[in-house]
Amino acid sequence: MDPELEAFVPLFPRADLTDPAAERRNFAELAARLPPPDVEKLDVEDRTVPAEPEVPVRVYRPHEPCGAVVWLHGGGFVMGDLETEHPWAARIADASGAVVLSVAYRLAPENPFPAALDDAYAALSWTARHAAELGVAPERIAVGGHSAGGGLAAALALRARDSGGPPLRFQLLNQPGLDDRQESWSARHFTETPWMNRSKVAASWRHYLGSAAATPYAAPARAADLSGLPPAYVAAAELCPNRDEDITYAQRLLEAGVSVELHQWAGTFHGSQAILSAEVSQRQIAELAAVLRRGLTG
Repeated sequence: MDPELEAFVPLFPRADLTDPAAERRNFAELAARLPPPDVEKLDVEDRTVPAEPEVPVRVYRPHEPCGAVVWLHGGGFVMGDLETEHPWAARIADASGAVVLSVAYRLAPENPFPAALDDAYAALSWTARHAAELGVAPERIAVGGHSAGGGLAAALALRARDSGGPPLRFQLLNQPGLDDRQESWSARHFTETPWMNRSKVAASWRHYLGSAAATPYAAPARAADLSGLPPAYVAAAELCPNRDEDITYAQRLLEAGVSVELHQWAGTFHGSQAILSAEVSQRQIAELAAVLRRGLTG
């Protein structure tokens, strides 16, 4: 493990998702410890996307945006909201120059699949309809997210392709959760890795799926056909149960003719980019912003 990260491992709570309400509080407390982002160059506004039910979103708009990204937070499908994602959404908007539409999708287990994906799709459709108002071209819209949000972004790209939804320019998948089956080497062996481990991944999928079958829109790794999807950036953490499914998904996208950039970050663990003082975290965040800008403008 990267020595700058290792020193902080004892500070990460051992979340197991058995008590979603308690874990949401812990997650919020952890996010609140992060240094506040600089929003001086951004117009930040809370909006509501019409849907059934309505979807709260927070819009981060740079003064001269290069495009827009529908951004989906992490938290194992169970935790996270606009406030916990604020430090990341603001940083990505400021550094990339993209309008970031941060989505407060419904959480499991109270709202299992497909609630979160329905909310994400409503937000994507709204973004496409309001592109001019947001100051972006409708052909310069991306989807992206971290962890569970990365999996939702991948599912959103599949649904948009299959339903003739808004055309997507790019998909940014940071340590995404893509496969409920947990059959990869990393999923089977990383039982005690920091923050995210095999039992927590299993609980996450159990809460998210509820009684529903795992379809490709729930677990994108199950999709048989990945052709026709937008170009992708896939990032994996070395000490993360999701690592091998992320790498495999990137390889399958390539085999399907989709342009992909893949970065496996040595010495990192799931969510370790929250340790902002570490040099590797600074490189990770800078790269996310750079690839998003390139994906939207290239």
